[in-house]
Amino acid sequence: MNNEIIIEKSLWKRSWKWLLPTIMIMLFFLVRLFLNSNIDGILTDIAKAYSDNLLYEKAIEKANKNKRVLEVIGQIKPIDKLAILEGNANYSNNNNSIILSVRIKGSKGKGKMNISADKNGSEWVYKKINIRIKEPKEEIQIVFDSIGQN
Repeated sequence: MNNEIIIEKSLWKRSWKWLLPTIMIMLFFLVRLFLNSNIDGILTDIAKAYSDNLLYEKAIEKANKNKRVLEVIGQIKPIDKLAILEGNANYSNNNNSIILSVRIKGSKGKGKMNISADKNGSEWVYKKINIRIKEPKEEIQIVFDSIGQN
């Protein structure tokens, strides 16, 4: 009677010939997917919105003049840079148009501000500014005009 111990090879040693190429192919496709996605455009748009203070400062100024905004949210505080990074920004028309969504805080509550604007020289002309509130569920129109005038 022969009592030999059979030692099995590890999974890696048994299957490295097919596992390694499979992993390499998967990594290749993941990198291609990342590079082909629109992630760099999104990051560029957010960076532009981050650096364009006038865009949201003027929108807040207009919102702070609205009676309903003052009743529900209170005086809106300046937007912090983290709120811009957390928000959505989409530039178009050779960076002369933007659709921006950013969180805001007021003295009484918080919400989201949506901005749609076109650049005229160095000034932004707002086509739409609205504020969405969860409690109470409401949407307040600040600017809504097809030609961009308040």
